[in-house]
Amino acid sequence: MRIGIYGGSFNPIHKGHIHLAQALVEQGIVDELWLLVSPLNPLKQDVSTDIAEYEHRLNMASLATQGINGVKVSDFEKHLPIPSYTINTLHALSKAYPQHTFALVIGADNWERFPRWYHSEEIISTYNIYIYRRPDCHIDETSLPPTVTLVNTPLYDISSTKIREAVRSNESLTAYVDYRVERYIKENRLYL
Repeated sequence: MRIGIYGGSFNPIHKGHIHLAQALVEQGIVDELWLLVSPLNPLKQDVSTDIAEYEHRLNMASLATQGINGVKVSDFEKHLPIPSYTINTLHALSKAYPQHTFALVIGADNWERFPRWYHSEEIISTYNIYIYRRPDCHIDETSLPPTVTLVNTPLYDISSTKIREAVRSNESLTAYVDYRVERYIKENRLYL
């Protein structure tokens, strides 16, 4: 089976994440998409001081994906050394699930800083990478390596940062997150 690996902090997971995941499966780009909730993103270690506890982020991702065919939530990275370097995660997944082939799913913003990723060249030479469009990011398709593909998915201008700000301003989150996630955030008093 072709598995797309879409990693992130998901702090919190929002409709943009979910619609993108669904589009990749529905278009047949991958057979399944696994949302890997990251315990610690190496490139964001000093950025976010308002990150929810790992279990909360995992629970919200599970709520948001209930009933969505082909989209699964995984805590695989929780069992790996921190920080979670993508190359190590991909190698560990390939070893744990030799019956599957794995591809990396990243946003155009991450592709722009991909050379900073740990062992980025090894990822490019070993795994397929699917890039989804992001606002204000332009990717020249003619410059992409053979293992890297720009996918035609809808553009979602939603950010977890804006959602956290909306929580602090006591605004409705209905436009941004699944109703179950909104309820979970309120019940657990996250991001206040």
